[in-house]
Amino acid sequence: MSLFPQAPTAVVMIRPHHFAPNEQTRQDNSFQSIAPFDRNLIATQAYEQVTTMAKTLESQGVTVHLFEDETDQTPDSVFPNNWFSTHLGGQIAIYPMYAPNRRKERRSDIIDLLKARYRVQDVIDYSGLEYDNIFLEGTGAMVLDHVERVAYAARSNRTDSHVLERFCTQFNIEPMVFDAKDEQGTDVYHTNVLMCIGSDFVMAGFDMMTDQVRKNQIIQRFERAGKKIIYLSQQQISAFCGNAIELQGSKQRLLALSKTAFNALTKQQVAQLETSVTLLPLDVSALELAGGSVRCMLAGVHLSRR
Repeated sequence: MSLFPQAPTAVVMIRPHHFAPNEQTRQDNSFQSIAPFDRNLIATQAYEQVTTMAKTLESQGVTVHLFEDETDQTPDSVFPNNWFSTHLGGQIAIYPMYAPNRRKERRSDIIDLLKARYRVQDVIDYSGLEYDNIFLEGTGAMVLDHVERVAYAARSNRTDSHVLERFCTQFNIEPMVFDAKDEQGTDVYHTNVLMCIGSDFVMAGFDMMTDQVRKNQIIQRFERAGKKIIYLSQQQISAFCGNAIELQGSKQRLLALSKTAFNALTKQQVAQLETSVTLLPLDVSALELAGGSVRCMLAGVHLSRR
């Protein structure tokens, strides 16, 4: 386990063999591309980009548990952080998913590998709440501060505050719920496109939070925790700058983010981040057509090894 609870040393990734943007999620995901695309080309690029990303992370000393998805039933399987999460006390949570075809992404072989390699005390399964149309899409819906034990969550179709409360009670985490909208007034579909929490920094689209009082409370919370605060513009959020994750490599802490995101950061923001982490830009341009980026592709393993 990492010395830095916020930065896992291991991740789970899924390599898709038939990747395509998901028609069932287009309705409420404004980050999803609406441009026409060549299905075969995109599938090939996605496979290659995941392969390269996994190799790059491993070359930096991050353990990658890479699983194959050979079906064409689960177009978003490349984003496993939405259906499960792992926690420092040896717990795994399994989540209720909004789009019917995303519910097929849940895989027992992934949970079995985690149980075999790591100390798992408990698996808590919330997925049955789908029958009541209640959803909480994992660490897409919530951005967790593992040190301060806070779950930041933007309300949306995919983030129900009741199940969030239940999760937080069971995991001894404090919920911080807020509303966030884009320039068109659309709810931000996942909190993790808006906010990235590192060990000693946070970068977020704070100006997309619609309630000024709540926004100030959240900023003050981060300030009290001693985090450097980096403000991201709406344009930078659209370029997936908020969809990054801190990882612990063999030599240093890394910030895994997409090349799209890296290119959208200012020199000053890069300099601020580099006082904490080594930036690791990754080409996931094909995957970003589906409305997610690097953070969504990595399910962090916050468990102790056996």
